[in-house]
Amino acid sequence: MIRFNVSSKALYATASAVSKIINSKNALTILNNFCLRLDGSTLSIMASDGENFLEGRIEVAGAEGEGAVCVDARRLTDLLKELPDLGITVSVDPQLNYSMTVEYSNGKFNFMGFNGEEFPLPEKLDEDAVRYTFTTDTSKLIRGIDNTVFAVGNDELRPQMMGILWDVKPDSLVFVATDTRKLVKFTDSSIVPSCEGSFILPLKSTVVFKNVFAKDPQVTVTLEEKGVKFESDSFVFNSRFLKGTFPDYNRVIPQSNPYELTVDRATFQSSVRRIGAFCDAANGLVRFSIKPGSLEMKASESTFNASAWESVSCQFTGDNMVIGFSAPYISEILSTISSDDVVVRLSDPSRPGVFVPSENKPDTELLMLLMPMLVTEF
Repeated sequence: MIRFNVSSKALYATASAVSKIINSKNALTILNNFCLRLDGSTLSIMASDGENFLEGRIEVAGAEGEGAVCVDARRLTDLLKELPDLGITVSVDPQLNYSMTVEYSNGKFNFMGFNGEEFPLPEKLDEDAVRYTFTTDTSKLIRGIDNTVFAVGNDELRPQMMGILWDVKPDSLVFVATDTRKLVKFTDSSIVPSCEGSFILPLKSTVVFKNVFAKDPQVTVTLEEKGVKFESDSFVFNSRFLKGTFPDYNRVIPQSNPYELTVDRATFQSSVRRIGAFCDAANGLVRFSIKPGSLEMKASESTFNASAWESVSCQFTGDNMVIGFSAPYISEILSTISSDDVVVRLSDPSRPGVFVPSENKPDTELLMLLMPMLVTEF
């Protein structure tokens, strides 16, 4: 017999977090289940989507016996969500086909489980396959994700772009994402891994990491031969990384954009959002006429004969220029930048614009590249 006492809400918090790795549809029925394992006074809850494994750990009281049981993940989380915040007793009887009982003062719920030893496990860590490991503040990793995740591509013909590149340097960590139309590079020099390497974290794993580890102060990152492991006091996340070679982002970023446009970010963002409502839905094109002291924006939508024009003040160091950009992409960029002003470095209407904050936060550097759209006149 396996038995333990635990807070219903504490168990729900862990189970709910772990459930985020489970796919809505699984080829293997067993992947619809949690694997609950009691070892001493520590209860672990593991789930998998077949490639990635997420395990949460929680301390329990009154522990008796040890072992593992698989139980339907949705049924358990749905029950725990609706239970009041109080102590519950969980019992598992391996002799009765791993039947599981959840009890509290006013109720009793029975589940049918099965042997937890049948649940697939991540490959055992081979110390020779570890490329590097480092520990850092979780909030810094989430900051890097927040600044780049919007630029992740969704083209299955370019799978290496369907995630965020973690480019690990001895004295910094660089996060990069691109979908070929826009590219974001975020460098955090407050993270000092003291090692070197890189991997591409898939979008799903990126979202899981952000949601699950947000409350943990620190996380240890370990790069292995086929994947990466994130470990904190509460969770262990084994994720496969994307295969393939990420584009050489440093070669893509222009090094000689001589003209600088400086504009109030909030004003620019509001104008783009208004103008964007009058764009052609197929391409979101906004035409920009840039002059020293003035930034004019124009958009039109031919189907309903709608058009819009606005002008905002700016500083511009170059000659008059007409260039086109996608309104949704510019809105994403301006939403990510947090400085009062945004600086756009330009060369000519056919070359990408480089968007940077007027002032970076300490120990960080944010750079965003956006490809222009072809326009011949304003």
